[in-house]
Amino acid sequence: MSQSVFLKECHIVTGPAGSGKSIYARNLADRLGAVLIDSDTATERLVRAGLSLAGLDPDDRDSPGYKLAFRDAVYEAMFDLAVTNLPRLSVVLAGPFTREGGEADWPQRLERRLGTRPMLYFVWCAVETRRARMTARGEMRDRPKLLAWNDYAAACREERPVWPHQFIDTGDASNSR
Repeated sequence: MSQSVFLKECHIVTGPAGSGKSIYARNLADRLGAVLIDSDTATERLVRAGLSLAGLDPDDRDSPGYKLAFRDAVYEAMFDLAVTNLPRLSVVLAGPFTREGGEADWPQRLERRLGTRPMLYFVWCAVETRRARMTARGEMRDRPKLLAWNDYAAACREERPVWPHQFIDTGDASNSR
């Protein structure tokens, strides 16, 4: 006799580096009692090792080499972990998902992939606030961005996603804690 599986909720937190995605996602997961899958921690060790083996800067997350070899694989691994957990637990995914912010059909593709309609969030704050946060947190993966800040800031997607989402402005500290 087969039992139907009732999937839990999936929440996806997107936004640029330094916007407060990880903090917002962690607090959301705590409130919901959900599994947190953050791109900064879920695949970081593997990405660093792979970039090093490929002779690339293990801290660079914006180079063509990283994007070609790792970007999609990181997200696919996160989605695989979400699909594995959703039959039992709600999931919060956190990652930039920059390109996806411009893809109108992304929520529908996610729903097919995950088996449940995701709730989508876009976390944002002013670019100089992000720079200050990235400087203060001292993460090696931020170093290439900070060293070439003007180029990075000019290329960073500032637009809100084209799909329906909850907008979280973490420049207002009450939203990010």
